[in-house]
Amino acid sequence: MKVVAIVLACLLVVGLLVSRSQQEQDPLKNHKFTVVKTDAEWRKLLTPEQYKITRQKSTELACSGAYWKNHEKGIYQCVCCKLPLFDSKTKFESGTGWPSFYQAIHKDAILEIPDYSFGMVRTEILCSRCGAHLGHVFEDGPRPTGLRYCLNSVALHFVKDAQ
Repeated sequence: MKVVAIVLACLLVVGLLVSRSQQEQDPLKNHKFTVVKTDAEWRKLLTPEQYKITRQKSTELACSGAYWKNHEKGIYQCVCCKLPLFDSKTKFESGTGWPSFYQAIHKDAILEIPDYSFGMVRTEILCSRCGAHLGHVFEDGPRPTGLRYCLNSVALHFVKDAQ
């Protein structure tokens, strides 16, 4: 019984140290979002599903979004602030059920931050203008970057190329 208590105490201390370390290295600490709204303003602007995903960091079900099978040419913007994020030229079929891209339209369009939720270590991506949760990036994508930006369709607004 003493061994179990010691192990649990050690795990608690390590957890507190990791949590504190993560807070001290907050990647958003020095970032200033240029589009800032109250929760009430976001709720008025967005649908309930858009609000849940972009402001509360939820995830839509695989194969349920409007853009996972979209093959039209155009630009994918942030649904909250319309910042251009991804070009259809970098979209690819990942087999995941979410729209996937191997490169952002510009490196400053998105923010990458550590995500330790659900007992996993991932990299969350946010809109750099308004802080909307977009999805996650993984290192299992195609060339030339080897990255897979896995996005929620609900977090995006698609603007079709004029032809």
